[in-house]
Formats: sequence, structure tokens, C-alpha cells
Amino acid sequence: MHNPVHSHLPPPRHGVGPSCVALPHRGEGSMLDFLTQRLPVVTREEWRQRMLAGDVVDERGHSVAPERPFEGGLRLYYYRSLVAEPALPFSETVLHQDDHLVVADKPHFMPVTPAGRYLHTTLLVRLKLKLGLPELTPLHRIDRDTAGLVMFSVQQRTRGIYQALFRERQIIKHYDAIAPWRADLAFPRDHASRLEESPQFFRMHEVPGESNSHTHMQVLQVVGDWALYRLSPVTGKRHQLRVHMAALGLPLRNDPLYPVVNDAPEGDHSRPLQLLARSLAFVDPLTGEHRVFESRQSLSLP
Repeated sequence: MHNPVHSHLPPPRHGVGPSCVALPHRGEGSMLDFLTQRLPVVTREEWRQRMLAGDVVDERGHSVAPERPFEGGLRLYYYRSLVAEPALPFSETVLHQDDHLVVADKPHFMPVTPAGRYLHTTLLVRLKLKLGLPELTPLHRIDRDTAGLVMFSVQQRTRGIYQALFRERQIIKHYDAIAPWRADLAFPRDHASRLEESPQFFRMHEVPGESNSHTHMQVLQVVGDWALYRLSPVTGKRHQLRVHMAALGLPLRNDPLYPVVNDAPEGDHSRPLQLLARSLAFVDPLTGEHRVFESRQSLSLP
């Protein structure tokens, strides 16, 4: 039987940790056969070259040869590689760093963690390399399209303490957003609904049923047909603010997903989503200090 006690996690390379795939308990053929079938986005020849280069290792830290027989229950670690990543002409700003936390101000269009076409041009990998912090881990996420604050844990020893703040809703989060103005809607207001993944897996939508998402909304400024809103999520569902505003007939300015998919061409950064993670506030569980972090970015009404 597989014994995870002996698992050996390979070190990060250039700020990027290895990906992991677990072999089922039954199978046949070679390790190369398994990887080709399980992860076909990488060609068989590319897998062979990675394995020969030592870029695939097992949980014991041993390199995996292409012809090695299938071994059920084993974990394999491999390093992702991309031929080319989209260029991002933006940079993050580190607003705070101590022994336990890093708070960064993320630009629009930059993903927080590696995914899809983005690997080294992500906030996490850039900060790991810039700050020399191999254990850096995001405590929460914001969308690639959203700008603003992201908080990271520096060390594993205290990570769970800060994760609990988010899990128990002890972090007060405020976002700024620009969207159409509707005089027939009363503000401030609360919007609660049930959010689930839509048939288009990359989008969320509201469905009947018990609410699992809640946002407090208020208006800060109105100019013509547009308004600057302050959105305060009580819960943290994916795309929650964007879906809630669109459900009120107030889709965020330049939103590429809601109410309809309208992606900009590759490399076009002229229409950033008008959503900014403005502030984070909480009582530090280690020091008892009341901490407030504010983004240095701002949104401008049309």
C-alpha cells in the first residue's frame, strides 16, 4: 500500500514549484504511457524529453525513466514549461513585508498563481524571486482581471493562523468598482444569492436556492451615466462581485465575462476591468494589532 510518509517534494525551480499527479492503484504499460494518456496536452515526445532530462521524479526523489514500468499508487512530480508566455508591461508593488506576511498591490491582467498560459509572469512567482521567499503562499485570490491587494503567508509555521482569518470571515475587504448608474435602485443595499458554476465552466451564475453569497454595496460618486461603487463582500465566492453587479443590471465597466463573454485580443491591455481590491483590515492574531492595508491604485470615472 502507498505510504505518503516517505514522499519527497522536489524543490522549486526559478520560483515555480513542481506539479503532482497520483497514479491510480491499477494500470499497465510504462510511466511514459501513463503520462501521455493522463496529460495529453504535452506530447509523448515532449514527455520523453522531460523524463530524460530528469524533469520527472517520483515521491522518493528518484528520476523517472520513460521505460520504467507503471507503479500503482505512486506520486510523480514534474515541472511545467511554456514555450512562450504573454508579455505583461506592468509590475506589482510590495506594500508590506514582515516575518509572517507580505502584502502586494497587483496590477490588472496579472494572475496571482500559475495557470494556463501564465507561469513566471504571475504575482506569486515574481514575488518569490524578487523577495527570496521560497515558502511564499497566497492567503486568498483575486481574479487576473482585478487589480489591488493580495496578502501572502511567508512561512508555513504561522500560515494556518492567518488562513483562519479568511475562513472565519475576520478580514474586512473593500473593493472599488465602476459601473452604470441606475437612479431606480436604492443604495446602500445588500445583495444575496446562490452562485454556482455555469455550463461555461469559467463563468458563475445565480441559481434558485439558499443563498451562499452576500455583498454589501454603496455608491461613492456619480458622474453622468456612471458611478463609483464600494463593494464589500461578506462571502468569497468566485466572481461574486462581478455576478452580483451584473444581476442588478450594473455590469462592471470593461468586464470581459459578464453579462456576455467579450475577451480583448491577446496583448490588448487598453480595457482593464474596473474593479480594484481597495483595502484589507483585520486584527493580527499574533500581535493583537489592528492592521489596515490600502491599495495605491485608483479607478477613474469616465
